[in-house]
Amino acid sequence: MTTAPSLRIVCAGITTLDVIYGLDTIPTVPLKFRSTRMTTSGGGLAGNAATACARLGTEVSLIARLGDDPFAQMMIEELERDGVDCSLVRRCPGHRSPVSAVVVDRNGERMVVSYSDPDIPSDTAWVPPNALDGADAFYAETRWIEAALSLLPLARAAGLPSVLDADRRPSHPEVIALASHVGFSAPALREWTGIDDLAVALAHAAQGVGNVLMVTDGAHGAWYMEDGAVRHVPAFPIRAVDTLGAGDTWHGALAVALAEHQPLDRAVRFANAAAALKCTEFGGRKGMPGRERVDAMLAGG
Repeated sequence: MTTAPSLRIVCAGITTLDVIYGLDTIPTVPLKFRSTRMTTSGGGLAGNAATACARLGTEVSLIARLGDDPFAQMMIEELERDGVDCSLVRRCPGHRSPVSAVVVDRNGERMVVSYSDPDIPSDTAWVPPNALDGADAFYAETRWIEAALSLLPLARAAGLPSVLDADRRPSHPEVIALASHVGFSAPALREWTGIDDLAVALAHAAQGVGNVLMVTDGAHGAWYMEDGAVRHVPAFPIRAVDTLGAGDTWHGALAVALAEHQPLDRAVRFANAAAALKCTEFGGRKGMPGRERVDAMLAGG
């Protein structure tokens, strides 16, 4: 009996180093506070999505830019320990890597203060034209918009499912039409449409588009458009410890499900389960689940 070949997903976007502090409440006044717990973890939308894919059992390649500093080496080593191929992570001499300070409160909600080198090169001319060869799905996000704009058309030309993580309103609106599946955050969709009700906003945004639009809203679950109708998939009930990276996990898991050709309702439920499990452990990326835990949650719920 032969073993089926592993699926391969390519992710493009930002990866960061997160310094995560646990506090009872998120500070609202300029004072000194003592953290009850602290850890460091890789972060960033694409770095997290790539890690989520790897833990769910796929081969993953990450296309990203980092500075030429010790933080970059720490991030690459952590990604590689999770099985992420970092051969297309570019080290940019003379530039600094992205770093974030994160505060997580006792309810798992977080506040993020991030730094990204404004002068780090944003072009994608160095990315090989065959970077998506052999891939089964592609993931991009709006923080490195140049990568999304240049690589999503390649994914479409190759017939690959592609996931765009629109966690904030994109600076180039045309990118929304390039992905086969677009996942908005609730704030991004509300800003995009000017409509507060997410189901109504999603239906409005989907008018005249040919791709699948979705929106995530944490404990309230996710909505997606199918056959002209808005459909809702509830979140799995959990006690949230740390929501940092939950949306990134959701989008990575969705890419895995699409690569497996899961029906859309099952794919969204799969992503909901992965994101829920991520929230049950403190430490950002540390809580991302393996496939067995996700399958167990799906079977039990």
